[in-house]
Amino acid sequence: MTWALLPLGLAAAIPASLRFLRVAQREHYIAGSSMRFAIRWWADTGLGNLALVLLGVAGLAGSPWWDWLAILPVAAGALGPLGLGLRGTTSPLRWTSRLRRLAFVACLLVLVVAVAGVASGNAAVAGAVSAFLMPLLVDLALAVATPLEASLGKRWIEQAKSKLASIGPRVLAITGSYGKTTTKEYARLLLTGDFQTVVSPASFNNAMGLARTINEHLTPGTQVFVAEMGTYGPGEIAALCSWIPPEVAVITAIGPVHLERFGSLERTLQAKSEIVAEARVAVLNTDDERLAELADRLAGELQVIRCSATDLSADVCVREEAGRQEVWIGGSIVTALDPPLAFATNVACAIGAALAFGFDQNSIGSSLARAGRPAHRQTLSQSEIGFTIIDDTYNSNPAGAAAGLKLLGELGSDSRRVLVTPGMVELGADQVKANAVMAARAAEVATDVLIVGRTNRRALLSGAAGGAASVIVVDSRSQAVEWVRTHLGRGDVVLYENDLPDHYP
Repeated sequence: MTWALLPLGLAAAIPASLRFLRVAQREHYIAGSSMRFAIRWWADTGLGNLALVLLGVAGLAGSPWWDWLAILPVAAGALGPLGLGLRGTTSPLRWTSRLRRLAFVACLLVLVVAVAGVASGNAAVAGAVSAFLMPLLVDLALAVATPLEASLGKRWIEQAKSKLASIGPRVLAITGSYGKTTTKEYARLLLTGDFQTVVSPASFNNAMGLARTINEHLTPGTQVFVAEMGTYGPGEIAALCSWIPPEVAVITAIGPVHLERFGSLERTLQAKSEIVAEARVAVLNTDDERLAELADRLAGELQVIRCSATDLSADVCVREEAGRQEVWIGGSIVTALDPPLAFATNVACAIGAALAFGFDQNSIGSSLARAGRPAHRQTLSQSEIGFTIIDDTYNSNPAGAAAGLKLLGELGSDSRRVLVTPGMVELGADQVKANAVMAARAAEVATDVLIVGRTNRRALLSGAAGGAASVIVVDSRSQAVEWVRTHLGRGDVVLYENDLPDHYP
């Protein structure tokens, strides 16, 4: 029995590894992510997974004394967590070079476990560990592979650094807890009229993504490079700015997005503000009190452009007024945007950045006249049967959710109004409260609230409990979409607020 359980465990490790390699890939190859998601799936996805994990734990604990018990964790590792697919649909496993290297390291670790088990006379335990503790092995593989990946990436970064220096474009760098992509898109529209501009694609906001953008898209004659910069902690943006030095730096907002990784908003501010350290101009959304304080601290060190959606005395103010957006610069109105664009503070920051490059303020209206809302950020469409769809699936922050609900109320004032949401994630200790607050507001605005999945189900149910809206719980977005198609008709409105990939429960 002992020797049979080792090959069984190694065979079970194959589906287990596919599940958690996919999680690692979707979570940006951060060590610890596989175990974090394993705990979520095992603990909060129904009695089936709870029973399976308890059997697995009991079997793993007892297998050193009764080797036949190893069959329990082997089976649990092969079968579960139930619901976490091997390849995925909304977040499919992609066999990139990096994932293949990670899989190779994980295989080596499994081999080490197997050899250690045989050498110690605990082959059954080795089989159980290989299958049931695969998320831990994947996290160990991530930790081992990180220095290798950094070494491999250094060549591409050095190439990008050299190319950037040789072409010499002016650099606009944009960061923030949210609003980076929207601000970047509007800045692109403003700058491309006067400058040959290259912009980093939507998700290329880390070192390797920006290096790839520079190496593949920067050409002689490029005058402005617009770089979106993301971060999960202090030091990352400073490292980016060391080889992509920005002339103009924008911070759109400081909020609880990725708070479980940052730990606090103060730490978030510290990480984001690295972008202005060597810049000539800082463009800041001073409706955010933390950025207003930063603007005051920076005022004597560099040029600061304060941007707002309410303060007409700010350097740039984009104010919602009578169904349009008025653009105020230096206390005077210069144009109006009709129809209004998404998120007035993001528009203001984009205008502020363009002005820092010498953009003619009289051209703002014409440059943004044909601008729409960035994809999946409160974009509007009509279904075949006539109900309005608000696609806000790329927003996962309290401010964006509040704006989406406001739009739902405005567009569906005399009709059926439906919110479809899995809630917001990566908000750390604030996640439960933030989702409950959003659901409570939704229960006032919407006629129906559809809660998707289990990740935030309890918090959303709690928040919506006191409202008048009908609350429906579904397991997947496809079920929610089918409910919407069945129950909505002409004149109704549905808001899809955030959309979690299927490696979330």
